[in-house]
Amino acid sequence: MTKLAIADHPSPNCGPRRDGLHPALIVIHYTAMENAQAAIGRLCDPEAEVSAHYVIANRGEITQLVPEDQRAWHAGAGAWAGMDDINSRSIGIELDNLGTHPFSEPQMAALEHLLKGIMARWAIPAAGVIGHSDMAPGRKGDPGPHFDWARLARQGLARAIGGDAGPQGQSFDSFRKAARALGYTAEVDDDALLAAVRLRYRPYAQGPLCASDFAVLGETDLQT
Repeated sequence: MTKLAIADHPSPNCGPRRDGLHPALIVIHYTAMENAQAAIGRLCDPEAEVSAHYVIANRGEITQLVPEDQRAWHAGAGAWAGMDDINSRSIGIELDNLGTHPFSEPQMAALEHLLKGIMARWAIPAAGVIGHSDMAPGRKGDPGPHFDWARLARQGLARAIGGDAGPQGQSFDSFRKAARALGYTAEVDDDALLAAVRLRYRPYAQGPLCASDFAVLGETDLQT
């Protein structure tokens, strides 16, 4: 694998991972700021008390703020696959984007290259690459509806979407069970859970729970 050109800009907002934990997840965010430099400034401001391991600018430049073996402060409250303290269990990647437009080709290409290296170094599977909204439903919405999860999935860099028709009968109890099996274990209400799953797999879907919401999770035979 070709070595990436990565700039260093150390952030003071980090510390040791707790309880001997190591990265098992990669959490993708958008910066929601004017540009990458503004985001880097905030992520390195001690008063802000936030950080991430990497920032990828719109033009594809990658800046590392926190060493991968250290705990960055990017995830906040939430859970995934029964795990809490996501900061101690993950690597955070911030993408220079307001959340209102598609992510650029150079940025996505840089992200893909970066993901491949991180996943190999820490033995993180495709299912361990998640969005901030996945682990914090109802609280966070990034990387948002414009992020191309399918592109990552085609390269084995994220979980692939299910493609079957889904069950004929649907209930929220069954949907919650299916979502929890994939990692959605944060304690949230039904509406927040459905919104989080749709943001990841059906970002423009509306209306009540339906068979397609089960299908994207790969569940086709659940009974109400």
